[in-house]
This record gives sequence, C-alpha cells and structure tokens, in this order.
Amino acid sequence: MAPSELLDTILNQITNSDNAQTLHHILRTNLSKDSRDTILASLLPSGQDPLTVLDMRENTLGVLWILAARFSLQTATPPPWPLVQEFCHTFIPEDARLAPDRVTAVARGIAAFANASPNPKAAILPLYDLVRRYPPDNSYLTSIHSVFALSCVSTQSFSAFIPVLENPITNINTALSPDLTYSDSLTYHYLGGIAFASLRRWAEAQEYFEIALSTPGHVPSALQLEALKKLKLVQLIATGKTAPLPKYIHPLLPRLFKNSPYHAFVNAYPHNTDLLNECAHREAVTFANEKNTGLIQQALSRAPRWTLKKLTGTYVTLSLPDIARAIKLESEDDVRALLLDMIESNDVAAQISADGTVTFSDPAPTFTKEQVDCVLADVQDQTDLLNSLEREMAKSKEFLNKASKTRDDSQWAPQAEEDLFMSTSGVWAEEAGFA
Repeated sequence: MAPSELLDTILNQITNSDNAQTLHHILRTNLSKDSRDTILASLLPSGQDPLTVLDMRENTLGVLWILAARFSLQTATPPPWPLVQEFCHTFIPEDARLAPDRVTAVARGIAAFANASPNPKAAILPLYDLVRRYPPDNSYLTSIHSVFALSCVSTQSFSAFIPVLENPITNINTALSPDLTYSDSLTYHYLGGIAFASLRRWAEAQEYFEIALSTPGHVPSALQLEALKKLKLVQLIATGKTAPLPKYIHPLLPRLFKNSPYHAFVNAYPHNTDLLNECAHREAVTFANEKNTGLIQQALSRAPRWTLKKLTGTYVTLSLPDIARAIKLESEDDVRALLLDMIESNDVAAQISADGTVTFSDPAPTFTKEQVDCVLADVQDQTDLLNSLEREMAKSKEFLNKASKTRDDSQWAPQAEEDLFMSTSGVWAEEAGFA
C-alpha cells in the first residue's frame, strides 16, 4: 500500500480516536519504525495536506507525530507555518507529554526550519509557546529550553528570552524529556547569562554564568570555561572587582583560566590602564573569536569609574585635576561628567564646589517600605519553596533510609530543627504587612 493510502487510514484513526494513550500506542507500534516517518510525512491521496484536515488542539497527538515526521525528513513538504504556530499555541499539554521525544523533535525542527529561512526570528514565538506550555509549570527544565535559548541568543532576541529566564529552574523530570542531558542545562544557563549580560542586567548574568560554571561533571567542559571568562568580565563591569569562585566548581577550571589572557586583564583591573589597553590590543583576535570584545570594551570604559570609587575610601576631598591624574582622564570636564553620572546612579556620594573641589561622604542607606515588603515577600516565597522541597524529600525512600542510618549512628534528632524552620513562615507573613 502506498504511503499516502496508509496515511489516509491513520488519519481516520486520529480523527476518530477518543483516547490519547490508545492512539499513541497505535502510532508508535502499528507502523514500522523504518517507514513510519515516511508515511506520516506524506500527503493524502488527493494531494491535500493532512494538517489542514486535523484540529490543532483536539488532535494534538496526531498533529505532533505528523509535524515531527515532516520536520525530520528533508524530502518532506514543509508544514504550513501558520499551522505550526497555531499548534504550539493551542496544543493540549497532557496529550503531548505522551510523546516527549516527538515534542523535542518538533522543537528542533522549528529552529532548523527558521534558521534556513530568511527570517530566523520566526522560531521564537512557537518555541516560546512550547517552553511555557509543555512542562507542568515553569520550574521544570526540558530539552526544549536549550533549543529556545539558542534561537533567542543567535537571533539576538534577548528580551523574548527574559520571561522564561525569570523563572528559576528547580525541577527536572526525565519523563518530560527522556533525551534531556547535562549539556542541555549547561547550555541553557550559559546562554541565559549571555542574554542578561547583553541587556546589562549584571546581577542576573552573574547568577546564570555561575550556575553554568558549577554544573557538576567528571571533567570541565569548554562551555564552562567560557562561562568563567564571561563571569569575571561581568563582575569587573558591575563592581570593579572579581568575587571568589564557589568552592564546588571543578578545580581544573581556575587553573585553565590562569593560563588565558583574561587572567592578566583581571589582575590589571582597574588601575593599570596602560596594561589593560595593551592586553586588549594584543589579544583582540582572541577576544573577538570568543565573542567577548563587547564585554572587554565595557570593562575598559568603566575602569575610571571604579578607580575613582576606590579614591573615596582614602580621601575626603580632592580637586578635579587630582582626580583626572589619578584615574587617567584627559580633561576636568570628563571627570566632572563621570562624577555626576556616578552621583546620579548612587555609586558615590559627593559634592562638587564652584572651585572644582570634590568632597566625598558616606552615602546614607535608604530603603522604602515597598522595597522592604518586596524582600520579605521574596523570603517568604523562598521559605515556602524550601518547605515544599523538604516535604517532597521526606517522601523519598532513599532519603528516609539514609536519615534513619544517620540517626542510628550519631543519635541526631532533626525534629527540633524541623519545627524551628516550619515555624518561620508565619513570622514573615506577619512582618511583611507592617505599616
């Protein structure tokens, strides 16, 4: 029987089925694996596209299998793009989770199809819908996440990536993505750091680079070394100095970093302007090849700011010419403009007199009620999340066996500590509503 005739029979089964699990079993087992995609990627005997016959939502599972087949075969007719978008926006997640490998295939197919088209950004919206709608909630990492992340970063659609990144990953379920790998998590968080850095959201960029950097593995990956390089540069831009690395990263990574030109750049920052410029010029090709030229240039442009900030810890008053010499700016006007910008952004507290004397002072910390409420609410949310994770862990047979063994060995009694932490949520709720 010709593939198109077989597809006609399958189409009838899809439209008449009222049980998604039964249909999934039929599609997976009743067709030969060698010919399945060829059949599903065919047109109907009349030449009609089967996707135009199916309902994108009600026939979620059938559409999913057909789309995966159409994207996987280079000789297949490309699916109509409006139907692809409609499917991603309306599919039934519970039905799609019956065929997680097909979901990943569709996501990768969408990205590849868009990349080969004149408009690579076309993949962003359907992939966004897949990422947000397929998992049970936004805390789950799936194999779709890394596909979406790569599409966003490669097309510089950073703003489209942010709503997904603002939901921290706290859950992994391989039933959602059996093909989920270590590199999916590493790629997602590394690209998340790039997106935040591109939007100059330095704190979030540091967080995501650090997660990528500390992803456990037997050997460090090349991507982790790149995350370390970008992390150091982002720290220089944001604070003028680097922070100690987490103790749980792979010990080989700091040694590899010391053998790179970035180490010399970090050591010279921010005071040794001549050495910084020399390093940037000498290693320009390396920085460009590793896509770090932008971060290097931003770090260089902010070096005088951090040199000036360090002066405030030593001097109470300085003249504009003295500051210009110390931070190696050519004119007093440049120093004045830098000072005014730093004062406006609350980097320093200072006053400039008419004769050009700058008086530094310690900035008084100020917090609004809204800021305090926001912090307390965030702490309460984190407390609730930790309590939820603790309850889930307590259900684990492996955890209970280990806890029982530990208690037998050391007479450790966790009840008091558990009671202490369980009692905190009410306190935060009470404090968050203060007038």
